[in-house]
Amino acid sequence: MAEMTLEQLTGLLRECAGEEEGVDLDGDVLDRAFTDLGYDSLAMLQVTGRIEQDYGLTLPDEVVAEATTPRQFLARVNDGLSQVPRPA
Repeated sequence: MAEMTLEQLTGLLRECAGEEEGVDLDGDVLDRAFTDLGYDSLAMLQVTGRIEQDYGLTLPDEVVAEATTPRQFLARVNDGLSQVPRPA
């Protein structure tokens, strides 16, 4: 996988932790805080665990604490994905 998209991230958010009423994850959410979108640190740990499981990517614990918006989270995930060796 070359890069995780916002659509893939929002799909994982929905699968792992649902979607809060009144929040449109299909809208402009890149720079909104996860807490404003209804996702706490536990929800983000679930998403991180799922990414690690699905993509074979180990993310440092700091990702959840430091990446407070989808844009920041995707940047960290995609940086990690760019370093995962691809099969020949």
